[in-house]
Amino acid sequence: MRRFAALYRELDRSTATGDKRATMVAYFREAAPADAAWALHLLSGGKISGAGRKIASSGELRAWVGEVSGLPQWLVDDSYAQVGDLAETVTLLVDDPPGAGGDIPLSAWIQQRLLPLANAAAEVRRAAVLEAWASLCFDERLAFNKLLTGSLRVGVSQRTVQQALAELSGVDIARIAQRMLGSWTPDAAWMAHLLDPEERPGDRQQPYPFFLASPLEAEPATLGPVEDWLLEWKWDGIRVQLLRRAGEVALWSRGEERLDGRFPEIEQAAAALPDGTVIDGELLGWRSGDDAPLPFTALQTRIQRRKPGARTLADTPVRVLAYDLLELGGEDLRERPQHARRALLENLLLEHADPRIALSPKVQSVNRVLRRPWPAWA
Repeated sequence: MRRFAALYRELDRSTATGDKRATMVAYFREAAPADAAWALHLLSGGKISGAGRKIASSGELRAWVGEVSGLPQWLVDDSYAQVGDLAETVTLLVDDPPGAGGDIPLSAWIQQRLLPLANAAAEVRRAAVLEAWASLCFDERLAFNKLLTGSLRVGVSQRTVQQALAELSGVDIARIAQRMLGSWTPDAAWMAHLLDPEERPGDRQQPYPFFLASPLEAEPATLGPVEDWLLEWKWDGIRVQLLRRAGEVALWSRGEERLDGRFPEIEQAAAALPDGTVIDGELLGWRSGDDAPLPFTALQTRIQRRKPGARTLADTPVRVLAYDLLELGGEDLRERPQHARRALLENLLLEHADPRIALSPKVQSVNRVLRRPWPAWA
């Protein structure tokens, strides 16, 4: 916990992204693999509570710190209102122990002490939390309380964390980002998998990181003539990647969730694609007779249905409008120019000829776009 507490302190105090990245590189280089895995989980936005696991509520923490500090509840609540962060408030109201105790690794704190407390009786949880407060110095106590409240915010993006891991390991950042998609268990074995420089079997089952819109860093004119741009419509659906690999089909959402069974007509259409194909696109409710998308509210009726019935399939048919071709024949195409990928995508879908997976059309009138003010995200 001591090393993780120091990491949190340095990240919280630093304002420069480069300094934050260097701090994380140093931490991941020295930390035990199990500790590093949990730190990565936490820095990437993961929590140790949630999903039905309760370790301590806000009200319980305020009541317990009142008992320990001898302060009346109104003063604890007023202190919380002034500080604005419960973890910091509790840390400030508890006295430091008279001497430094033995250091317990972060992974041991979480796996052996905190997770077993989930949904235990209030007295059991209270005793464990008070024992921790009595043994931890200020920085460690603050990190511990941040774990309890789930408020570990230190101004680092997941991309920055991935950059630090890539710098440390020499593994390409795209592969690290790809391996971090979906659900994973923070342990030493997974950390070894994440930083393995060799391609592993699971790498072929994961989607690629989704490429999202980002602000321009210069004036639009620096991008060249608008006539050379590829302009596409923004659809109001679910961003997905459609994978056809090793004889299987997988549909992944941008939220890093596999949508197996929810859209069987898309899986059926994708089964006819060449093996080793990955398409990036938008899943939409779409009635072929109208040749237009259905409202997103119609699509919502299907999102949580893992096995939609015949009536649901008939009432809300769907299709994927493809933006990009990320892989073909098992080859990663992302380093190729976009216009080359677009040409391959057009040829693929022309040969595939299934309206359930169709090409997202280009914007036909460039002049109409030019007459609009430039949005900040263009």
